[in-house]
Amino acid sequence: MTSDHPELDVLPQWPQETIAVLVTTDPAPHAIPVSWPVRAGDRRILISLKSDRGSLARLRERPEVALLILGGGDVALCARGEAKVIAEEMPGAQDYVAVALDVAVIDDHRQSAFSVAQGIQRTVLDEFELNALKGRVATLRDWAANSN
Repeated sequence: MTSDHPELDVLPQWPQETIAVLVTTDPAPHAIPVSWPVRAGDRRILISLKSDRGSLARLRERPEVALLILGGGDVALCARGEAKVIAEEMPGAQDYVAVALDVAVIDDHRQSAFSVAQGIQRTVLDEFELNALKGRVATLRDWAANSN
């Protein structure tokens, strides 16, 4: 199989508030938004998923996934690899699991004709949910820092 896009050697940095799109299969593809993915190294991304999501069940069955990231600073990539649960319950968020995506291929989707200025934006309407998200991301960032 040949790549249709240039590839990056390492994951770039992206803004914390980036919304990504996680694609799982069963075998048909399913895509869901994922809030604030954490770069955990040159080829690793951490995310939190609600434990009752169909995407979690699909990635447990078929760990090959893709994560599309369109973020500020002209980040436009698709990270493809294997996902695995690294914590069945996140501290302070027992209804969320932590998932690591070990990235095999990073498709570079930037183009010379335009750049991604802001990426996908999401406004959190519930302050409790925003604080919960911040807590989960802080945990993922700590885990990422301690694994390098």
